[in-house]
Amino acid sequence: MQDLSPAGAPLLLTDVVEPGIVRLTLNRPKARNALSRALLDEVRAAIVELGRDKTVAVIILAAAGKVFSSGHDLKEMTAHRTDADGGEAFFRDTMNACSAMMRAIVACPKPVIAAVEGRATAAGCQLVATCDLAVAATTADFATPGVNIGLFCSTPMVALSRNVSRKRAMEMLLLGEAISATDAVAYGLVNRVVPDADVMQEALSMARAIASKSKATVAIGKAAFYRQAELPLDEAYAYASEVMVKNMMEADAGEGICAFLEKRTPEWKDR
Repeated sequence: MQDLSPAGAPLLLTDVVEPGIVRLTLNRPKARNALSRALLDEVRAAIVELGRDKTVAVIILAAAGKVFSSGHDLKEMTAHRTDADGGEAFFRDTMNACSAMMRAIVACPKPVIAAVEGRATAAGCQLVATCDLAVAATTADFATPGVNIGLFCSTPMVALSRNVSRKRAMEMLLLGEAISATDAVAYGLVNRVVPDADVMQEALSMARAIASKSKATVAIGKAAFYRQAELPLDEAYAYASEVMVKNMMEADAGEGICAFLEKRTPEWKDR
C-alpha cells in the first residue's frame, strides 16, 4: 500500500522553530494526513526522542495541507482485509500503535501544542484532544464520524471523554457530525480559535510563554496533572501535596521564589 506523501519526502517533518521550540508536521497532505501505520510509529518515536532532549521545552504538532488529520488510514486498513485472518492482526496492531502514540504524548515531559488548520476527524480529533493545548483556525472543524460508517470511534472516545463533558462527547460520538472551531472551544476540545493565518503564530506565542518557565517545573506539573485527574479526591490531594513538597525542594523553586521576593527575573538552572 503506497504511503502518500510528497515524492521523496518524509512522513513527518521536524524543525526547530526557535531555541527550545520544535515543530512536528504531519506530511501526508495527499492522503489528508491519515495516520498510517508507519506515521503512527514516526510520531511516537519523535515525541519520545524530543521528550528526552534537554534543549527542547515545547513541541508544536502541525500538519501540511488543508486537513490536520482524517484519522486512521482506511485504505491501508481495508487492503488488509485480504489477509488470511481478514485483517484482524493488522487492525489490532494499528490500534495498539495508535494508543502507544497517544500515551507517548501524555507521558512526554514537554508540553505538546496542536496547531490545527483544517479538519480533524476520528483519530485526528483524538490527536487534538490528546495534546496538552490546542489552537484552531476559524475554519477548522472536528468530528468523530465513525458511527456513520459502522465503526464507532472507540479509541478517539478515550481522549474525547477526558476533555469534554460526557453529554458533549456522546453527542459527537453518536451523531458523527462535525462541530465548528467555535463549538470546539465551548466544548473544551481546543483552547483558542484564531484567523487561519494566525494559527502558527498563536501556537508559538503559547510555546514561548511555556518555554520561558523552568523545564523541570513544567515537567513535574504536566505529569502531576494527568495522574491526579484519574484519582479519587482524597488520593488526588495526598498525591498533589507530595508533589508540591518535592517541587519545593527543587533548585528552580528556590530560585523562582527568591526572584519573586526580590522583584527580579529568575535564572532557571536548566537554561
